[in-house]
Amino acid sequence: MEILYKSTRDDSKRVSASYAIAKGIADDGGLFVPEQFPSLEKSLEELSGMDYKGIAYEVMKLFFSDFSEEELKYCIDNAYDSKFDTEDTVVMSYVDKAYYLELFHGSTIAFKDMALSILPYLMKVSAKKNNIKEDIVILTATSGDTGKAALAGFAGVEGVKIIVFYPKGGVSAIQEKQMVTQVGDNVKVVGIKGNFDDAQTGVKNIFTDKEFNEKINKAGYRFSSANSINIGRLIPQVVYYVYAYANLLKNGKIEEGDLINFVVPTGNFGNILAGYFAKCIGLPVNKLICASNENKVLYDFFNSSVYDRNRDFILTTSPSMDILISSNFERLVYLSCGGNSELNKKLMNDLKEKGSYEVTAEMKQFIDESFIGGFASEKQVSDRIKNVFDKTGYVLDTHTAVASAVYEEYRKTVDDDNETVIVSTASPYKFTRAVLSAIDSTEHDEEDFVLVDRLNEISGIEIPKAVKDIRNAEILHKNVCEKADMKKEVADFLSL
Repeated sequence: MEILYKSTRDDSKRVSASYAIAKGIADDGGLFVPEQFPSLEKSLEELSGMDYKGIAYEVMKLFFSDFSEEELKYCIDNAYDSKFDTEDTVVMSYVDKAYYLELFHGSTIAFKDMALSILPYLMKVSAKKNNIKEDIVILTATSGDTGKAALAGFAGVEGVKIIVFYPKGGVSAIQEKQMVTQVGDNVKVVGIKGNFDDAQTGVKNIFTDKEFNEKINKAGYRFSSANSINIGRLIPQVVYYVYAYANLLKNGKIEEGDLINFVVPTGNFGNILAGYFAKCIGLPVNKLICASNENKVLYDFFNSSVYDRNRDFILTTSPSMDILISSNFERLVYLSCGGNSELNKKLMNDLKEKGSYEVTAEMKQFIDESFIGGFASEKQVSDRIKNVFDKTGYVLDTHTAVASAVYEEYRKTVDDDNETVIVSTASPYKFTRAVLSAIDSTEHDEEDFVLVDRLNEISGIEIPKAVKDIRNAEILHKNVCEKADMKKEVADFLSL
């Protein structure tokens, strides 16, 4: 079956997967969605006998139907290799009545590696398939993890330049050091005076600025995205949901057809949406539990039908989730209204102009069939890190702790005995100060790499290579700009 893609804001045009990957975001500002959902071609029992690469091929071939087997396997084989420090790319650990799907064993110790390790190869093949002659300029806004993973993936890739914008003061010290020490003539990192939503909005505005796009096209460039708004980022994330189910089946924890839950710490909604896509292609999923931190715009939506970003932006110890405009939620809204692009466009315009929108009762019912929301306060996150460590010796990062705390509350209030997988999104070493403060309540005013060593002493968990490599690395990117000057930073980088 050939799967074509359409925009959430204008479904009159259909494009191939490779075109959507190369483009990143539709000209109208909408996001590409598959015209229809394919179905898994192998049984779950068959998939349980495969390694991660095998499952990746079986899932991605369904969505990237214009890629040949040779092209897709080239991308997969180059992505999921020795960059990951574990035997089969991801690890599943059973801790305190839940399975933790550890997605942080890649080169930048965050779940973004799962998709950003393959995106450069998908982009390279897509550009060739669509006869793109211009150099591709990747524009990315990051709340902490996407930036480094994208930089690592695209650094040194011929025909590609990448510019990452991050909220200065809105990421952890380790996250920032990872980005600003990135080497490569084709990379640029810029801190902005604002929050992630400001960075994300600025990038979207550049994408839809027709005059500026014409200017860069004449200079031999074209824009694309490495955020999860790019379908080439989103689809590879579907794989690990299928892998998690296959792993439980392989190890006799469930029987084929049993329903399971996933708890996902959520900011931009891409990670949990990938879980929904997995359900749509046939994975037996009961509930996708959307776990928010104190920026609980999604939790409030699930309880009210109103998406409202008109609130204070809170800096938390889980900065990758400090987001009030969850871009990928637009894809779910579009699906919930039966693919009515005009209605979806109106709702997104309401969000832009008024800061809020309300979905219909029918749309809310559609969403509630698969999703449920929860949130955890900063105290609950800290308490959960300590409790799990004291009880089991297992160390949660702050984002995974949000999901773990939400699931703990869910178990108390909902009668649900389905096996549950908590999506673990980052190494605790990315957030050592917050993690250590939770485990050991004494004051921690030491330099961050001293805290890295302290966490190693307390936990016994090996310090990841990604952290060791940046300990004494030179800071190469020092630019900080006003959010209104993001376009100028792009123009300067491209010598326009």
